[in-house]
Amino acid sequence: MIIYNETFVVEASAEQEWLQWMQTEHLPAALATGYFTSHQILQVLDSPNEGVTYCIQYLTDDIQKYQLFKERHLHHLHTRHHQQFENRYVLFNSLMKSVN
Repeated sequence: MIIYNETFVVEASAEQEWLQWMQTEHLPAALATGYFTSHQILQVLDSPNEGVTYCIQYLTDDIQKYQLFKERHLHHLHTRHHQQFENRYVLFNSLMKSVN
């Protein structure tokens, strides 16, 4: 299993707006690409960062599906996110593989 992880550190004052927008706009758009089989939203409880930290994990069974998503859709999705929440978040990405 391939896991594409986006970690967002969101200003506390924007948390509820951000979470609602992610659930109604960003995540449906990412999943509609057809490259991911599922996703999960995780809140980091012991984050050392100022603000609220969330991880959005997208799962796929093939690294090539992730590569196509990255080439065809990621820039557009990140641009929309940035326009909506400019200067109110920080984003870190990582790509992982399940070992078991």
